[in-house]
Amino acid sequence: MNRFSDSFSDFFRKTDVVLWLLTIAAVIYSLLLISSMQRSGDYNYIRPQLTAVIIGIAAAVFISFADYRFIIKKWYIALVVGLILAALVFAFGIRVSGTDDTAWIELPGGYTFQPSEFIKICFIITFSKHLSFLIEKKIIRSLPGVLSLLGHALIPMAIIHMQGDDGTVLIFALMFIIMAFVAGVQLRYFAILGGTLLISIPIIWNLFMNDEHRNRFLALFDLDGNAMTNYGWQQYQSKVSIASGEFGGSGLYNGSRVAYSIVPEQENDFIMTVAGEELGFFGCILLLIILFGIIIKVLMNAANSTENEGKLLCIGVFASFASQTIINIGMVLGFFPVIGITLPLFSSGGTSALSTLVCIGLVQSVRGHNMDDMDKAKVRRGSEIRIRM
Repeated sequence: MNRFSDSFSDFFRKTDVVLWLLTIAAVIYSLLLISSMQRSGDYNYIRPQLTAVIIGIAAAVFISFADYRFIIKKWYIALVVGLILAALVFAFGIRVSGTDDTAWIELPGGYTFQPSEFIKICFIITFSKHLSFLIEKKIIRSLPGVLSLLGHALIPMAIIHMQGDDGTVLIFALMFIIMAFVAGVQLRYFAILGGTLLISIPIIWNLFMNDEHRNRFLALFDLDGNAMTNYGWQQYQSKVSIASGEFGGSGLYNGSRVAYSIVPEQENDFIMTVAGEELGFFGCILLLIILFGIIIKVLMNAANSTENEGKLLCIGVFASFASQTIINIGMVLGFFPVIGITLPLFSSGGTSALSTLVCIGLVQSVRGHNMDDMDKAKVRRGSEIRIRM
């Protein structure tokens, strides 16, 4: 019994307890919001979400015990898994209701699975290894090294673009930029990349964006026409729902707009509108505090990491969470066009919840094994003092 108690206390000493608590708070809050909006239709969103959350928390705890250095060392497994997932989408991909891409795979029982969420994890692992290798060889600032990083990022981005999921492509691009910047890639390369993108805007607008993409962007500026009808209708209604909640909201399970599903896809990308209408300004602020608390804790674990691989792994998770959160909130408030980005840990979707929790496990692995390293260093220093004495 004492041995179990010691192991339990040792686990909580080495792990980031605040990050665990914030994650559990986000999961519980999410389930409350999803259960409230579920009365607007016949589909049971809670059951798959709860199943994914339970599996995800178990996976996160398991991964937290695993040594992240072993995971990074086996980067080629992540590469193969990512390529297989991408190939499965091209072979069996379907389009689900509320999306404009074919980035989903149907599972038995009517459930769907989005492989790009797990390709994201594979990318974080392989890109962390790639960056660490370039740092170790001292070629992170060389042109060949930077071009190799760009090629690494463009492969999954091109694959996912061909599936039609350009929202996820944007998340990959931001992950690439943030991870490369933190690793030490010089600013001049980012300036060159930014200038190239700026010059390429007409090409991107005409060749890579379809009419729907362009209309979603233009709806942000057409307040009298498009924004009030077709492509801007969702964002207009989301702002009305949030404003209707005022400070305290109408109460959980009492929102009339939630009950009639006025905001399309309120269970997914626009889950914040449920919090805004039923829990008001207070509910939205609480949601933001939890999410940004998680993001800050992930960033702190990156800063405290003793090795490049652990630091970059945490930075990859930070980049994914932060970019998704900012873009999703921007979509809901009408600052960004609707591009199908979920709110981490809050939006309905088993794949998104599961992959996010796996990322939390990776961060906890970095934290725990860095604490192990510090403990071993203290023991070595103590032994050296005794020998000298």
